[in-house]
Amino acid sequence: MKKILIVAAHPDDEILGCGGTMSKHVSKGDDVSVIFLTNGVSSRKQSKATMNKNIIRRKNAAIKASKIIGVNKPHFLNFSDNQLDKHPLLKIIQSIEKLIVRIKPHTIYTHFNNDLNIDHQITSNAVITACRPQKKNTVKKILFFEVPSSTEWQISKDEKHFNPNWFEDISPYINLKLEAMRAYKEELKQWPHPRSIEGIEVLAKWRGATVGLDYAEAFKLGRIVK
Repeated sequence: MKKILIVAAHPDDEILGCGGTMSKHVSKGDDVSVIFLTNGVSSRKQSKATMNKNIIRRKNAAIKASKIIGVNKPHFLNFSDNQLDKHPLLKIIQSIEKLIVRIKPHTIYTHFNNDLNIDHQITSNAVITACRPQKKNTVKKILFFEVPSSTEWQISKDEKHFNPNWFEDISPYINLKLEAMRAYKEELKQWPHPRSIEGIEVLAKWRGATVGLDYAEAFKLGRIVK
């Protein structure tokens, strides 16, 4: 059994980025935990009462998705949504470090650091810093995932694009991934939006097709220690 940790900026990023791989780890008997840095909704235009209801709804969706996948109840750090750049980076890093010390993960999945979304960028950078390769750090592998309607919407130089070099076969787990994503029904869009159920499945098919599989999730390897 290995301990696996997903560090996501918003509830639903974990399923979009690696929901199939999470299911795969669970099927192997691995212990999977999730950290959410923000609530994912408080930056939207809404009354305070509506915002509070939406925060609770989003947290409940995250808990439901976790149960569908079979992972531990998630940790919510409650930083400001889409405003992680307004928090001291050190505070974010220390919050992640505390949970890494408690969970002792072998592998961490987190955001690609050149996503369009600022929260994704800061989450990625904070995780990298929190996983400095010191003697007591248990993290041996770091993988960066893609999030539809963020990773591919970034416009930048070719060398900064998401070029995956690690693929996980999720063919037996695609239905679980999609079922878990349906728990976030308020976040789903209509096709042809990349964050629609059809768009999520098409991406998994495409990633699979690029390496001769039915369905896959793609990652960029940050570091591995064997």
